[in-house]
Amino acid sequence: MRRPNVLLTGTPGVGKTTLGKELASRTGMTYVNVGDMAKDGELYEGFDEEFDCPILDEDRVIDELEDKMSEGGVIVDYHGCDFFPERWFHIVFVLHTENSFLYDRLESRGYKGKKLQDNIQCEIFQTLYEEALLSYRKEIVHQLHSNTPEDLERNLDQIMQWIEQWMKDNN
Repeated sequence: MRRPNVLLTGTPGVGKTTLGKELASRTGMTYVNVGDMAKDGELYEGFDEEFDCPILDEDRVIDELEDKMSEGGVIVDYHGCDFFPERWFHIVFVLHTENSFLYDRLESRGYKGKKLQDNIQCEIFQTLYEEALLSYRKEIVHQLHSNTPEDLERNLDQIMQWIEQWMKDNN
């Protein structure tokens, strides 16, 4: 494997997609938005009426990604992480956004009611950071602040440096 696999995770609205697409553009790595992949391939096992969203078929997602992940050089973007095999990722970045920013972002996406409140609570209690710490070796899990365009640039620089170092150390 010549390039590492990177997981970007966090509550919806924290900036995973913006960061992932820009990172792929700068590195030439493959970017995979699991939500888009699931939509395109209809990788669902039902629909959650309460949250007004499809239910991901995690086994089919893993089957779909397995070959690509074994080649390396993949940036995976998804709000959950506990179902991905631990062996897939060399590093995990959990994006964190302050609630004042996150609320506005989610509201502008049309989130309301229980869906909006649950996502805000998920961020308050750092649910996805805890999930990452339980799912992967602690030393590969890093939390990054993602509130402003300056945070985005800082995160891009930090991840780029990490990728460059990984490639020097492993090739």
